[in-house]
Amino acid sequence: MKRNLRNKITRIPEDGQTSDEFPLEAEAQRNVNYIHNRLHSPGDLMTKEFELGSTGMACVILNIDGMIDKTLIHQHLMKPIMEYDGPAFDPSEGQASIIRIKDEVLPLEEIHTISAMHEALFAILSGDTCLFMDGAAKALVIGSKGWASRSIEEPQTESTIRGPKDGFTEDIRTNSSLIRRRLVDPNLRLDSYLIGRRSKREVMVAYVEDIANPQLVKEVKRRLLTIEIDDTEGSGYIEQWITDNFLSPFPQVMNTERPDRFTASLLQGRIGLIVDGTPFQLIMPISISDAFKSPEDYYQHWLVSSLIRLLRFISAFVATFLPGFYIALAEYHHGMIPSNIAFSIASAREGVPFPVFIEALLMESTLEILREAGVRLPKPIGQTIGIVGGLVIGEAAVSAGIVSPVMVIVVAVTAIASFTLPSYTFGIVTRILRFFIMVAASVLGLFGVILAFMVISIHLVNLKSFGVPYLAPISPMLPRDWKDLVLRAPVTFLRKRPQMVQTEDEDRMYD
Repeated sequence: MKRNLRNKITRIPEDGQTSDEFPLEAEAQRNVNYIHNRLHSPGDLMTKEFELGSTGMACVILNIDGMIDKTLIHQHLMKPIMEYDGPAFDPSEGQASIIRIKDEVLPLEEIHTISAMHEALFAILSGDTCLFMDGAAKALVIGSKGWASRSIEEPQTESTIRGPKDGFTEDIRTNSSLIRRRLVDPNLRLDSYLIGRRSKREVMVAYVEDIANPQLVKEVKRRLLTIEIDDTEGSGYIEQWITDNFLSPFPQVMNTERPDRFTASLLQGRIGLIVDGTPFQLIMPISISDAFKSPEDYYQHWLVSSLIRLLRFISAFVATFLPGFYIALAEYHHGMIPSNIAFSIASAREGVPFPVFIEALLMESTLEILREAGVRLPKPIGQTIGIVGGLVIGEAAVSAGIVSPVMVIVVAVTAIASFTLPSYTFGIVTRILRFFIMVAASVLGLFGVILAFMVISIHLVNLKSFGVPYLAPISPMLPRDWKDLVLRAPVTFLRKRPQMVQTEDEDRMYD
C-alpha cells in the first residue's frame, strides 16, 4: 500500500448550492449519521468510535475501506489519540479542542481542518479520513490514501531501443514525482484543479514559469475550467473538449506515456496536463511535425536520427497515398506505367472480377478488421491473428482470383509503412485519409489525388493548436525551427527553443 500526498487544490465553482453545502454540527454523532444516510451506509464505509486518552472526549473517524493506508490510521492517528496523557481538554473550548489535537497530538503532516459537510463527503470518498469530535463544529481531514496502484513499467505504445524504460501510471502522484525527478527546477509549476460535476478528477497544469508563454498558460487554464461534464473518465475527454477544431481528424494535442518526452516538451515552452487515473498525459501546443518525432531521436547520433526521421516522412506519404496512386494509374493512366510493369499488372489481374477500387477497398477493409481484432484480443493471440490471418486471407484471396498479387503487395507495403509512425493517433489519421484519397482516385484518377491533397493542405493551413499554426515551421516559415524538422541538426546547433511556441526564455544554451 502506498500513501499519496495531496497538495492544496483549487475547486471549480459550481452553480447554486447543493444539499450538502452546510456547516458541520458540534455534535459528532449527528455528522456521522448524516454521512451514513447520505451514502446509504455502504459496506465499505468504516466508522470507529474511541475516546481522547483519559479525558473521556468522544472522537469518531470515518473512511472507506480499501482506499486508505491502515497502518497510518492505526499507528499515527488512533494510537496517539487513545494514548494521550497530556493536559485535559475542556469541552467548552469547542473548536479550539480539535485545533489542539491537530497541533499537539497528531504527528502528521498532511492534515487540515474543514467546516462544511460537502468537504467531509469529498474527503472520505477521495480516500482520506475524517475525524469528528464532540463540541467542535469542525473536523480534521487526514491524508490517508493508500490504495493499490500499478507499478512503473515500460510504456506500451511508445517503446524505444535506447532511452528510459519508465512510463506514467494511473496514479497522479507517481506521475508528478516522475516529472519532478527529471526536471529539478524551482520554476516548475504543477497547478491542480478538480474537474467534473460529480466525480471530481484531479488535473495538474504543468509548465515552467519563466519559459512558457503566460498567455498560453492562461488560455489552457481557461479552456480547462470550461469543462462541464459529470466525469472526465480519461485524458481523451479533456483532449476532445479543449481542442481548437473538434471536426478535424488531426490530433491537436499530443498524448504520451513517457515522462522524458513530457519534461522535454515543458523545457521547450509547451504546457502539459497530468490527469489522474490514466497513464496518457497531454502536451500542447503541437504541430504536424511532432507526429514524426520520437524521444529516441535525441538519444542517437544526429545523422542516424535524421535518416530515421526522413524515413518516417516517406512512410507517412506511402501509407496515405500509395493505394490511391495505384488505383489512379491502374484505372485511368495506363500510359504512365512502364510497358513491362503494365503487362505484368494486366496479366496478374486477369480473371479478377472487381474493378481496382473495389479490390483495394476489400483488401484495406479486411486489413483494418484484422488490425482491430489483433488489438482487442489478448496479446499472444492478437499477434497470431494479425500475422497468420493476413497471410492466410491474402494467399486465399489470390488463389481464388478475388484480388491480384499486385494489390496484396500494395496493401502490405501500405500497412508496414503506417507502423513506422511514432504517434498512434496520427497513424489512425493516415488510415482515414487513405480511404478518402482512394475514393477521389477512383472518380478522377490522378486529378482526384491532387484535389484530395489540396483539400488536406488547405485544411492543415487553417488548423491551429492553441493559436500555433499546425503546419509551423513550414507555414508560416520559421527557418530557425527547421533545424529540428525533417533533419535533426547536431545538439550543439539547437541553441534556441522552438520559435513557434513563443517562449519567454528563448535560449537553451548559454555562453
